[in-house]
Amino acid sequence: MLSLSRARFGAPAVRSALLCGAVLLAACAPPASAQTLNLDEVLARVATADPAIAANAARRDAAGAAILQADVRPRDVVGVDFEDFAGTGPYSPLNRSQATGWYERTWERGGKREARIGAARADVSVVGAQNRVRLLDRLARVQAAWVEALAAQAAIPVAETRLADLRRVELDVVKRVTGALDPWFAAERARTNVAQAEIALEQAREAARIARASLAAWWDGDGDFALDPAVLQKLDMTVPPRGESADVAVLAAESAAAEAKVRLAETGNIADPSGRVGLRHFGDGNDLAIMVGGSIPLGSKGANRGNVVRAQADKRAIEADMAVTRVEIDREIDRLIADRQLIVAEIGRIDAEVLPSANRAVRLIRDGLARGGTAFTFLEFSQAQTALSEACSRRVELLRRFHLLGVRLDRLTGRHIPLLARMETIR
Repeated sequence: MLSLSRARFGAPAVRSALLCGAVLLAACAPPASAQTLNLDEVLARVATADPAIAANAARRDAAGAAILQADVRPRDVVGVDFEDFAGTGPYSPLNRSQATGWYERTWERGGKREARIGAARADVSVVGAQNRVRLLDRLARVQAAWVEALAAQAAIPVAETRLADLRRVELDVVKRVTGALDPWFAAERARTNVAQAEIALEQAREAARIARASLAAWWDGDGDFALDPAVLQKLDMTVPPRGESADVAVLAAESAAAEAKVRLAETGNIADPSGRVGLRHFGDGNDLAIMVGGSIPLGSKGANRGNVVRAQADKRAIEADMAVTRVEIDREIDRLIADRQLIVAEIGRIDAEVLPSANRAVRLIRDGLARGGTAFTFLEFSQAQTALSEACSRRVELLRRFHLLGVRLDRLTGRHIPLLARMETIR
């Protein structure tokens, strides 16, 4: 008698829970006017609002200033020499002193100025290549955040379906308890599962909101936008052409810079002459005389040999790194393609074998419970429904991994390089 009264009390509670759930669904649904953003639109927003663009521009300016400095030749020198203004014997009178004002210039030989400018320009190319790698890395992080937002959004329907199934079965279980077909604890267990499913749904929606907010933070926006859920379901195995990787382009620029530094170091073995012209004043008689002179360093053929050898070794090391990087990138691309193929195969088997079977089991047990039969229990339904939910969650996780591997694949193949031109022109 006690079980019957508690079961009757539980039915209104179930109806209230259903009503609250409907209200929650309406409150959490995205506004109809929310803009749906695809990946290209997301990256375009970041391309115009990322603060890293200003940092890259500053690096370009600093490298460009080095070219201006490299164009500066050795500065001319103006000096004055005083001689014999104090001494002993015949040189003691101050009127015997001599003063010489002179002007000196050094002439660079061996193409030093051109080599300096060439090395500075090569460094500008290195900075530009490094900036492009930084921007590609940031775009890859944005793309990964976009995938995470899609995956978080895809988890919501799984939680919603589980909650809806459990609520329907809870009503059937309450009826069975009322008809004395099941003990009271079955209704309590059903109510507990519904509560847990409601919590899971709330968590899924909150996780999706946080993921959208994290994505929007890349362009200092808010999460008031929608994502197309169909995008996550696409299993595109098309591999972009394997062009020259941005990482290899950095090493190529560094190799060119090393070559320019070799030439610059070699010019250090060529001596630079200097010439001097001056006017000398003799205190004794107040006469004037013109002075001309010059100088050139001696033994300069091997003066910069160590720097030349070091620059040549740096260039060889960079060239070896280029070869290693090319091989590593090719290997990683092959591994990414293989991993994505495995994921596609597993998703195919889940769709063809696991989900149909799990859905049939849930439907058969749910229908049996609804008919009031005794062949099934709520525990069996709970186990079948859990297996179905886990299969759906596994599928979402596989889709997430598939697209995250695609993010890395896009990064290595330079899929978003055309977008860099727009980013590099923004100050």
